[in-house]
Parts: sequence; structure tokens; C-alpha cells
Amino acid sequence: MTAKNNRANFGSKLGVILASAGSAVGLGNIWRFPYETGEHGGAAFILIYIACVLFFGIPIMVAEFSIGRRSRSNTARAYQILAPGTPWKWVGRMGVLAGFLILGYYSVVAGWTLDYIVQAATNSFAGQSADGFIHAFNGFVQHPWLPAFWMLVFMLMTHFIVVKGVEKGIERSSKIMMPMLFIILLVLAGCAISLPGSGSGLKFLLMPDFSKLNADALLSAMGQTFFSLSVGMGCLCTYASYFRKDVNLPKTALNVGLIDTSVAVLSGLIIFPAAFAVGIQPDAGPSLLFITLPNVFQQAFGSLPWLAVLLSVMFYVLLALAALTSTISLHEVVTAYLHEEFNMTRRKAAILVTVGCSILGVLSSLSLGLGKELTIFGMTLFDFFDYLTAKIMLPLGGFFIAIFTGWFLDKRIVREEVSNNGSLKMWIYRSWLFLLKFVAPIGIAFIFINELGLLK
Repeated sequence: MTAKNNRANFGSKLGVILASAGSAVGLGNIWRFPYETGEHGGAAFILIYIACVLFFGIPIMVAEFSIGRRSRSNTARAYQILAPGTPWKWVGRMGVLAGFLILGYYSVVAGWTLDYIVQAATNSFAGQSADGFIHAFNGFVQHPWLPAFWMLVFMLMTHFIVVKGVEKGIERSSKIMMPMLFIILLVLAGCAISLPGSGSGLKFLLMPDFSKLNADALLSAMGQTFFSLSVGMGCLCTYASYFRKDVNLPKTALNVGLIDTSVAVLSGLIIFPAAFAVGIQPDAGPSLLFITLPNVFQQAFGSLPWLAVLLSVMFYVLLALAALTSTISLHEVVTAYLHEEFNMTRRKAAILVTVGCSILGVLSSLSLGLGKELTIFGMTLFDFFDYLTAKIMLPLGGFFIAIFTGWFLDKRIVREEVSNNGSLKMWIYRSWLFLLKFVAPIGIAFIFINELGLLK
């Protein structure tokens, strides 16, 4: 009981919101959201995505917050406390494993952002052709040691913050990084919108064309919601265990959803006006960030080399900040688990996580180059970990969170947590419970079936 009572807390409500938003905001918002939007018709996709955030993402986020705060424990032990002697404990353990695996390969892409900051700062993009950017990116990703080096640097940055603890490490860093991220987003969006020819990009982003929508776009929007809000990987549950009792869970979830969606839309305001201004198609896919955008900066601002360098550096710093807020939360999921379940010091637990994920990261990085012949089910290690977590473990985790909270958990506990002991209006609680019990599980089931290719 003593350990539970002495458990660390976030020091302020602002810290709660920014840390939780930092967990959700990541490369999924700035990398994955724009190319999903580009491939599915722009503004119409964004409207569907916002609806999915409201009807699927936020209800499950509130459920995960409730489990974490009520149990006051890491995500693995949380289910043992709330449902002792049942198989539900495996949902929490799956969240810990998902966090570990995601951190291992996600930090590889995060490391790329550091290399691109250096390239941008040294003006290495100057004078390159479109083919040159493709060749440079492929050469870097397949390099025998350089991507692994940057991955290790990024992992050490994450480790340093996590070791500092909840309030001095995670909360303090979130209070610095999240406002910085928004400032950089706004500056870059302003520059992109001011480009000649950017109007077509704005129209694409803001004027819905519902003729582009189909079942695949709807399912992609639900999948993007799931990926972007970090639901089902234990991050939100772990962070919520540090929430104080006066934190309003539905309001916090709405704020996190608003911040997360704003970052995604602002990213679109940078990428699409800039891409249209220089004649690049919006459905360029995942290569938008590391191949297309350096080309955009050079074409759009080539007559002012100092501005091209400055904006390029700012953009990749933005990516690094977004990635870092996510890697911190993923690291904390596993660190909290080892720290509490095996009675380790926080520092020792963090070291074990850093070493384990670094080994996984090096193997994932090498699988894109020297180790590409080593495959699992026909996929490289990097692609396998991405598939296993994003397409199987996270949808399953979210599904079981909805079922556990909506159908299994004591209704008195659920009501007390969601309504803050009756201080919130009951219609909000009833609406949330309906979405959680019926709408969210069905939606997630469709995502899962679609991701496995069973609807095609």
C-alpha cells in the first residue's frame, strides 16, 4: 500500500494534458496523416477522421485513463488489480510488449530525423535533383551503420528524460517540447501558405470532395485515429496512473484529441500547399517527408538559400520533437512495468529498456540494408514489427479495453472514474458508455479485419 500511496503524480493539470498529448502526437500525425489524407481525397477524409476521433478514439482513451488512474499502477498490473484472478491481465501485458516492440523500430525512423536535421543545417539539400533526393534517402537507409548510430543517439535522449522521473522528466520536457512543436508548426504553415500556387493545396485540404470517399477511406480514417492517438499500447494507461483524483478524464481526453488533430491538420497546411506550389502530387505516399519535402524546400525557397536552410532545419526539428514525445511515453510503459513488477530502481529499469530496445532497433535498422535477406513471413524485421504491432496488437488492445471497461469492469468503478465521483452530468456518462460498449468495438473489429486483408 505504501508504494501505491507514494506513487509519483503529474504536478499540474497543464502537465497532464501536455504529457498525454505528447504521448499521442508523433510521427503518425506529421508523417502518416498527410499521406493518408493525400491518398484519400483531402478534406473529405479529414472530416471522417475527426468523426472517428470523437466516436472511437476519445471513448477508448477515457476508458484507458479510467483503468490507469483507478489502479494507480503500470498497465500490466492494472488489470490484475481491477480484475484479480482473470485472464484480463494479458491485455496489460500485451500493452507492455507492444510498447517495447514499437519503441524498437519507431526509434529507427526517429533517428532518421536527426540525420536530416544535420543534412539540412549543412545545406546538403542544395542543388540536388528529385532523383538525387531519392538516391540519397535510399543510400542513407541502407547504410551499414549510420542509421543505427542516429537511432542510438535518439534512444539515449529518450533514456535521459525517462530516468529523470514523472514530474522532473516527462512533465517538464512536455511543457517545453509541446509549445515548441506548435510554434514551429505555425511558422512553417504560414510560409507554405504564402507560396505562389499554394491555393490549390489549401483547396485540396479544406474543400471536401465526397466523391473520393469509399469504404477503404473510412477504414483508413479509423485506422489512422487508432494509430495517431496511441490507443492500446499502454502509454495512456501508464500516464493516467500518475493523474491526480481531481483530473477530469473526459475533458482531458477531449483536449488531447483536439491537440492531436490540430497537429495533424497543421501538418497538412505545411505539406499540401508547399507540394502543390511546386507541382508535386499529394498522394506521394510515405516518402513525402524524407524525399518530397527536401525537394519542396529547395524549389520553393532556392532563391533565398538561408531561408531554405532555416525552414528545412525547423521542419526536421519539428519531426524530432514529435517523435521524442512519443518515444518517451513508450519507454515509460516498459520502465514502469519493470520498476514496479520486479522491484528494480527506476534507473536500472530504464537502462534495461534502453539496452533491449537499442538491440531491437539496430536489428530493425540493419534489416533495411545489410540484413534485408533475414525475413519473417516474407517481411524484413522492421516491416514485421510494424505489422505485428500496428495491425494486430494495437487493434486487439483497443478492442479489449473497450470490452473490459464497457462490459466487465464494475459499473460503480467506471461511473466514479468517468464522472469524477458524480461531478459530471450523467448524460455525458451514458453517451460515453454507449459508444464504448457498442460503437467502438464494432469499429475496431472492422479496422482489424480490414488490416488483415479479409475485406478485400
